[in-house]
Amino acid sequence: MALNRFTRTVFVAFLVALLIIGSAMQFSGELELRVTPVDDDGPLLVLPLKPGEPFTLHYYHSVENAPIWEVHTLDATGRIFIEEERYLKFGAGMGKMPGVGRMVNRGPFEAIVDMHMPTGDFVLRIGSPGVDHTVIWRGTRTNLSAMAPHRAVQFSGRPVSWAHALWRRIAAHPATPD
Repeated sequence: MALNRFTRTVFVAFLVALLIIGSAMQFSGELELRVTPVDDDGPLLVLPLKPGEPFTLHYYHSVENAPIWEVHTLDATGRIFIEEERYLKFGAGMGKMPGVGRMVNRGPFEAIVDMHMPTGDFVLRIGSPGVDHTVIWRGTRTNLSAMAPHRAVQFSGRPVSWAHALWRRIAAHPATPD
């Protein structure tokens, strides 16, 4: 009788532990940015991110052939924000938007900083080699123009579960740069 009660107690404790662990594994602790062709061939790029961690989109303006950097972050829900734009000079389509950020000089570059403007998921038509749409993240550079020129890709962020983030630390997604 005592053994049977002990067995039931252990079994119930085991089930409660599984429930707690399973619930904890569903909580988001990290984010994932995916860059996926709109025609959905699978992601070109998958970046694990912490909320507020930056990634940069760098390219050469098609009219001015001047370098541009756009710094983005994701919030805890996976929503994408643009934080800063930096460029060599005012070019076609460039310049400050009233009420968004502030202008500063960074060496030879002008920059709009402190933007924190939500973009949400967005679609970008990748330029030709020479435009060199490149994602810079944690010291890596991924040239999207070399991978998928002239294709429309969607940048989308999403929270991932604790278990998913742990798994990706063990086995990175094939589209995650080294």
